[in-house]
Amino acid sequence: FRGCSGGSTPSTALPWLLTAAHLKFSPVLTQDPPLEGLTTASTFVLDQPHCIFQDYGNADIWLVVALSQATSTFNNSAGPGTPETAFQSFPDPVRAYMTLNTTLGNYPCPKPDGDITVLRVGSETSCARDVTRPTCNGPLPGPGPYRVKFLALEGSVPVAETAWSVPIMLRTAKSPSSISTTGSGHNAGMIAITTILSILFAILLAGLVAMLVFWGSDFCGGSSTFSKPESVTVRRYNTHHVYDQPAARL
Repeated sequence: FRGCSGGSTPSTALPWLLTAAHLKFSPVLTQDPPLEGLTTASTFVLDQPHCIFQDYGNADIWLVVALSQATSTFNNSAGPGTPETAFQSFPDPVRAYMTLNTTLGNYPCPKPDGDITVLRVGSETSCARDVTRPTCNGPLPGPGPYRVKFLALEGSVPVAETAWSVPIMLRTAKSPSSISTTGSGHNAGMIAITTILSILFAILLAGLVAMLVFWGSDFCGGSSTFSKPESVTVRRYNTHHVYDQPAARL
């Protein structure tokens, strides 16, 4: 009877004690409102988990960021701020880190109308190499894919967790050598505009040249067009009755 009633040993009881409630929610990239830079080369933007942990008012809510292939091996008992979950060691040897902790009061239910309530993962650069801040929300080191979940801890005990998100891929910066200088719509438009401006400039220049030639011929050949006016001779006529005729001599 002793073997049946003795209960579990500490080694088998611990996993049971650390089992968290599984919530029917998966973190998603925000879609409302649409944001510029939803994903960049080192960040992505999530919706906040409003109305998800309302039954766990005393818990701290953490975001777990993991390599996509490492989700099955993440241990909820690995406490935040420990070497096992430090951002500065991600992604090797640490395969998942914990960051962006807050209380439930910062995720009110319902969500305030008109507020943009999002989380930008990877936005802190000042603590990326600071080992004294292992929960840093530092820039992600590569394109991924990554998966995330929210985890509620009461003290160091996990009490609730969401499902993992779908894999999230970040943007990959193109090397200068891979950027094509021809064939794109932008370059084609610039070529067309340049061609049109060149044609208009040529027409304008031809018009100016023609005008100068016309004016030059007008000044240089003025003698053939305009003749010098002849001098006008005014003749004087004396009429016969102006002067006294000498008396007729008999």
